[in-house]
Amino acid sequence: MTGGLSGRAALWLTIPPLLWSGNAVLGRALVGQVPPFALSALRWSLALLLLAPLAVSVWRSAPRRSEVWARAGHLALLGGLGVGSYNALQYLALTTTTAVNATLILGSSPAWALLIGLMVYGERPHGAQVLGALLSIVGVLCVMTRGDVQALAQVRFVSGDLLMLVAVLSWAAYSWMLARPPASMRAPMRPQWNWAEFLFVQVLFGIVWSALGAGIEAVVAPQAIQWSAGVVAALIYVAIGPSIIAYRCWGAGVAEAGPSVAAFFANLTPLFTALLSTTLLAEPPKAYHALAFVLIVAGIVLSSRR
Repeated sequence: MTGGLSGRAALWLTIPPLLWSGNAVLGRALVGQVPPFALSALRWSLALLLLAPLAVSVWRSAPRRSEVWARAGHLALLGGLGVGSYNALQYLALTTTTAVNATLILGSSPAWALLIGLMVYGERPHGAQVLGALLSIVGVLCVMTRGDVQALAQVRFVSGDLLMLVAVLSWAAYSWMLARPPASMRAPMRPQWNWAEFLFVQVLFGIVWSALGAGIEAVVAPQAIQWSAGVVAALIYVAIGPSIIAYRCWGAGVAEAGPSVAAFFANLTPLFTALLSTTLLAEPPKAYHALAFVLIVAGIVLSSRR
């Protein structure tokens, strides 16, 4: 089914933004306790261990392993963008920007996706998509200038905002790779991987990039992990919720409702993050956050219209 929206599909698509917002809030809360690249590496290492029993045939069977290694180049880039780069950059951004700002900037990803589609894949956006992208960009500028229009003339970007933009570009490129895979990842040549197996092979390659980043971080900016029960609980959450459950729910929701409808639900993340930040981090949303959220959501709605 595509294009419709049942109550079940709405539930599937509401769960991931809630879990992703929790990831942003925890990433902000763990600043000073776990280095950002180490946090990303630990998160995906634990997720890989949890996924391994669900993807047992991929790594136990020699023929199935050969299917993975035959596609190693594509999977390494896919895992590097979606697992290794995006998450580490998000955690690094959260060391200097707020969780609300980070997820609002994430809400502009459709604009960057349109740009990558045009420049790399030759996909020309239609008028509504361009207008929607412009609204999303205005929403991002609203966040970065803290709602002060006069500040545009002398804008000073917070380093975390810029890092989050790079993370969004990484995610947009990752999304296009999922939508436009090479022949080896399209029927009839695509292996018969279920959702857990496909996520497992992405994480398998992405963890290499995460470990490399964590190793460089340990040399350039060494920082000991401040282990506590709270840190362990946070790691368990980010490994299970945003990394596994959200992926599963999102896949089921998109399959039932279609990607255009699902795109709107992805932008519930800033709203959930603002509510969680108010409760947990004492970072209440400002009026410009509400304006930015409205602009970004309006941009998504326009972009998904035909």
